[in-house]
Amino acid sequence: MRAGADVIAERGFEAATMAEIAARAGAQIGSLYRFFPNKDALADALIQRYRELVDAAFEKADSRSGSSTIEEFADDLLSVFAGVRGETPAIIALLDARSDPNAWRGDFHERALRGVIASLKLRDATLSEEHAHDMAVVLLQNMKAMKSLDVEHSAGAIAELRTMTALYLKSKLENRDRGGPSTSSG
Repeated sequence: MRAGADVIAERGFEAATMAEIAARAGAQIGSLYRFFPNKDALADALIQRYRELVDAAFEKADSRSGSSTIEEFADDLLSVFAGVRGETPAIIALLDARSDPNAWRGDFHERALRGVIASLKLRDATLSEEHAHDMAVVLLQNMKAMKSLDVEHSAGAIAELRTMTALYLKSKLENRDRGGPSTSSG
């Protein structure tokens, strides 16, 4: 699957061949076909893997939610997508190549939105659904920005984005964490 993701990321889904993927994996073509009867089956497996990685990242963030500082919570949320950065180029190539990429993108967006809302509500059960949704939209934009930054050339920008996200969450959740009234609406 790693070789398939790499070839698809480099060449695009349509241009990638099973023979090239097998060669990259150092495997016989027959072995590849035994696991993935065609390129679509490999694509489906890669998309499912990406979903599972994102879900696992949310679970990890959620498991620390009650004991983490707001800064750690912000880092955990930002890390959901930054942690799967290596998978992103292949997923983008796959989504662009699918017959209805908007449906796949919509699915990923909805899953991510639900994940952030759940994390926020786990952190603060008093958040209204509407307020948690609005906050999740803002946080998803920060996650997308984090995902798009090149780590080598944007270390300072990544640090600024982390700070900005922590300050945003602090302004929305800090008083709630201390048991006081929220200064935010919702």
